[in-house]
Amino acid sequence: MTETKPVNPIKTFFAGGVGGVCLVAAGQPFDTIKVRLQTMPLPAAGQSPLYTGTIDCAMQTIRKESVFGLYKGMAAPIVGVTPMYAVCFLGFGVGKRLQMKSPDDQLTYVQLFAAGMMAGVFTTAIMAPGERIKCLLQIQQSGKVKKYAGPIDCTKQLWREGGIRSLYRGTAATLLRDIPASGMYFMTYEWLQHELTPAGHSRSELSPLRTLFAGGMAGVFNWCVAIAPDVLKSRLQTAPHGMYPRGIRDVFVHLMKTEGPRALFKGLGAVMIRAFPANAACFLGYEMALKFFNWMLPDL
Repeated sequence: MTETKPVNPIKTFFAGGVGGVCLVAAGQPFDTIKVRLQTMPLPAAGQSPLYTGTIDCAMQTIRKESVFGLYKGMAAPIVGVTPMYAVCFLGFGVGKRLQMKSPDDQLTYVQLFAAGMMAGVFTTAIMAPGERIKCLLQIQQSGKVKKYAGPIDCTKQLWREGGIRSLYRGTAATLLRDIPASGMYFMTYEWLQHELTPAGHSRSELSPLRTLFAGGMAGVFNWCVAIAPDVLKSRLQTAPHGMYPRGIRDVFVHLMKTEGPRALFKGLGAVMIRAFPANAACFLGYEMALKFFNWMLPDL
């Protein structure tokens, strides 16, 4: 059981947006490396792979494109991240409220997991097109002819290619990733917040360092669940039109035949390096924003 003090949904919404911006700012370089590792082509017989690992991918990107190459595709998540994380934290709050019979109810960790799963459903409508645009921009290499000039151009081209269906390619894969991963994400954070709160004290009294630790570990546990479906999603969203007519099922079958089960964990190093600082920043931003809103608007 854990303390589940109800929070005003308006405050939750805006605090979640602040947390999302903090997450993108801290995690974008590692996300670019992750996507490039996940989508690099198979080497020809006798040739070395394009990247030998996380560090090699980072060094090649910096040499060829400067440090700014690690921030490619950042505009799309920055634009989408504020409403996305706002909706995510709002969805978690709604999921908790639906299971509480009274404002003083304490939810079990299973119930918190279920509330987190609802957050994953809430965010998919915003997440799916943003992820598609971000991934397509991230795999572009400098020095070559670029198909997309930026996120707006990418959106226009995808719309011309297949309308809204093209923009939302990978929605099922995004749901497959985000529903269980969001459940793990919020349950882990709530569990650690509860465990790190000294006896006789309130969670609101936790130090920033403890909040950073709880948020960072929540991100690590989230990606332990999310990495395999994330690989499938990235492959599907960056593939040429018509390559996988049955969607994520075709991606999975093709991946198992050509690369084996280990391919489902490509980019794991970059993901785990990113997971702790990015999500620590997210939850610290969320908690600090929430405290600010409670101070500014105590009666809301």
